[in-house]
Formats: sequence, C-alpha cells, structure tokens
Amino acid sequence: MTFSEFVVERQRGLLRFAMVLTGDARLCEEIVQDVLVRAYERWAHIGALEYPNAYVRRMVVNEFLSWRRKWSRVDPFDVAAHGIAQSDHAEAYAERTAVLSDLAKLPRKQRAVLVLRYYDGLSDAEIAEVLGCSAGTVRGYASRALATLRIENPSTASPAGTASEEVAR
Repeated sequence: MTFSEFVVERQRGLLRFAMVLTGDARLCEEIVQDVLVRAYERWAHIGALEYPNAYVRRMVVNEFLSWRRKWSRVDPFDVAAHGIAQSDHAEAYAERTAVLSDLAKLPRKQRAVLVLRYYDGLSDAEIAEVLGCSAGTVRGYASRALATLRIENPSTASPAGTASEEVAR
C-alpha cells in the first residue's frame, strides 16, 4: 500500500480517533497532520509493517501525550465553558459533548487509556503496548479514570448507591 492510499483510506478514522482523544477539532487536525508528515518520511519502514494503521495510531497517541507535556500549563478543553451550542432534539450530540468534557478533565494517560479501550476497542495488553507500560498499569489508569468520572458525574454511579439512600430514609 502506498502512502497516498493509506491516507485516503485511514485519514478520516485517524481524525475521529484524535478528536475523541483531544476534544478539540483544531488540535486533532494538527496532531494528525504532524503524524502523517512524520509517517511519510518513514513510509518505507511503516508501510512494510503488518499493521501500519496500528503503528500510525500509536504515533497519534504519542503525539497527543507529548503535546500535553509540552503545554502542561494550558487548561484542559472544557466544552461547556466554550459555549458550544447543543440542539434540543439531539440528545446523542449532547451526551457526546458531555463525555468529551468529562474526558478533558482527566490526566492525559488516563484519558488515553479510556479512549483506546472504549473508542478503539483495544485490550489491556494492546493498550499497554501502545503506551509502553504494563497491562497492570493500564488497569490502574482505567480504574482511577472511571472512579474520577463517577465522582464528577454521580448520575453514572451504580444503582446500589441509590438503594442505600432509600433505606436511609
């Protein structure tokens, strides 16, 4: 597969992946563009791999993580604070916006783990390979991220919590 064919076939998917990861349309385009420029320079090696898309996806994750390190003084993207309009009839869009907002509050590695697990459908071992850590570390990041999301949004907590509130009455 040539680089041009790869870009035609995979660019939209990489942009969607980067959008979920970053929560910012301009940043996701910038990250994918930077990654594709670097991938083009090394296409002889990348194109020969069994799964070039997985390699480039890992490049996107690494670029996102390094961007966050470089710009750690920048506050996470908060969708609600930027006044993005939500249509009354588009509950799915509103839910997506809320999820992106909640994800933006997480530390970068926890966010990357959740995106790789729930958006990309990777296993803990595959995520560990992408992030360059152990599967146990991935599970720890996921556990802390999900706990943080439950604290931020108690409506997603387990039904057991509401049952105990009824018993207390």
